Amino acid sequence: MTKNSQTSVNRRIDIVSAAIEVFAEIGYYRATTAKVAERAQISQPYVFRFFSTKEALLQEALEVSWTRILEAFRAVIETVAPDQLEKELVDAYIRIMKSYQNETLLQMQAQTIKEDMIIQVMQKGYRDVHQVVLEAFKRAGFEKAYERTMIFLARGMLCNISMALSVPELMLLDE
Repeated sequence: MTKNSQTSVNRRIDIVSAAIEVFAEIGYYRATTAKVAERAQISQPYVFRFFSTKEALLQEALEVSWTRILEAFRAVIETVAPDQLEKELVDAYIRIMKSYQNETLLQMQAQTIKEDMIIQVMQKGYRDVHQVVLEAFKRAGFEKAYERTMIFLARGMLCNISMALSVPELMLLDE
C-alpha cells in the first residue's frame, strides 16, 4: 500500500471514529458533518471526500460496531470449550461495551432512526449476530438453542440499557 493510500485509510478511520463519538454524544439528528470534521481535526469538505452524506457516515460507523462484535464472538467461538461458550461470549460483549461504549450507545440510538439504509444495517447486524450465536450454540450441543440465543440477545440488550442509564443492578445475577 502506498503512503497516500495508507493515509487515506487512516483518515477514513479517524472520520468514522470521530463520527461515532459525535453521534453517541449528541445524537444523529443533532450531529453535523462539521462537528465530525472538527472532532477529527480536518475540514468538512474532507469528510465529504469519503462520505457523500451524513447517513452514509452513520452506516459505516454502525458497520464498524457490528463487525467488532462479530469478530469478538467468532474469536471466542473458535477458542473455547462448549461448556464455557456462553460465559465467554457474555464476557466478550462486556469487554466491548466497556472499551467501545460510544459504539453501544450509537447502536441503541440507531434502533430508533427510521432511514431505510440505517434500518437495513441494523437488521443485518442483529441477524448476523443471531446467526453466529445460534450456530455456535447448536454446535456446542445446547438444548433449546433458539431459545438460548434469544435469551442471550435479550440479555445483551439489557446490558446496553443498564450501561446507558447507569443502572448496574439490572445486571445482578444470583450467586
